[in-house]
Amino acid sequence: MRIKHAYRRLLWPALLTLLSLLLVLTPWLLRDRFGEFESLPQAVTALAYFAAAWLISRIAALALDQAASKRRPYPRLLKDMVAVLLFMVAFIAATSLYLGQGAFGTLAGSGLVLALLGFAIRNVVADTLSGIALGVEGPFRIGDWVDIDALARGKVIEIGWRTTRLLTRDHAYVILPNSQIARQRITNYSAPKPQYRAQVNVTLDHSMPIQQARALLLSALKEAKHIQQDPAPDVRVTAYEEGGITYAIRYWLSRFDRDVDCRDEVFRRVDEALREAGSVAPYRRIAVITGSEAPPVPPLAKAPEAGEVVAETATADPSVEHATDSTPRSGRPAGRLP
Repeated sequence: MRIKHAYRRLLWPALLTLLSLLLVLTPWLLRDRFGEFESLPQAVTALAYFAAAWLISRIAALALDQAASKRRPYPRLLKDMVAVLLFMVAFIAATSLYLGQGAFGTLAGSGLVLALLGFAIRNVVADTLSGIALGVEGPFRIGDWVDIDALARGKVIEIGWRTTRLLTRDHAYVILPNSQIARQRITNYSAPKPQYRAQVNVTLDHSMPIQQARALLLSALKEAKHIQQDPAPDVRVTAYEEGGITYAIRYWLSRFDRDVDCRDEVFRRVDEALREAGSVAPYRRIAVITGSEAPPVPPLAKAPEAGEVVAETATADPSVEHATDSTPRSGRPAGRLP
């Protein structure tokens, strides 16, 4: 049914192209019917140009639909861009028929007007040109799960001339200008294949050996249903610090939209395995020393009584030693007058 509809779309462009070519190749039919008109052959030729552009654009759209897969169809922007280019060529060719060599002068003279118009709608032009660049480069297609830095993450629903529409995992509809997308880093989780690897980090106590921890974590993921078992998950040590040993649990997903469910299942199964093994996450330890284990505390220095002179520790300064030796023996502190 789809193929029949596609070939039906080619019917009218093909008939118009054949009719216009027939009239171009047999000009005497027009003269016998309408008489001598100077502009009539030019009009028929221009009609043939536009009919050929219409037919070729429909054929190109059909070829893109046949070449694309059901999961990743080509964006509508690419088909529209091919049609616009073909009709632009037909328009230039038809204009040159009527104006002859003056057509190029007319196009050059309109450059100033086009420049002023482009400045007035520069944002629209930037979005459109960015949309054309995205359509040509094809960093993503309809149905792909993409992550656009600082903008959005979701499934591509439509790629237009000015905007691209995404549907997030929370079913929020996001519309982004193409010029903003072109300036950001794009991560495509659906190309070249929908399978990709993710990881979660778990920190365990030093009391559990690394080999035992690796075997425990891998055994916890053997019965996981959301992640892929081929390729099998693996465990790598990423940090050995004072707070514990950090393990990276790496596993493969079949689709990006299952990321949250897979992450939840991995954490749940790891938690169950650790609790069954009697192991817990590392925690801060504080040693409390009581009773006879406490170290002896030195007694406090006795405070001097009234009138008692406390000898101070001598220093290496000779002047200080001299001052200490010259202390009067009357018992009065040095430096006081009698």
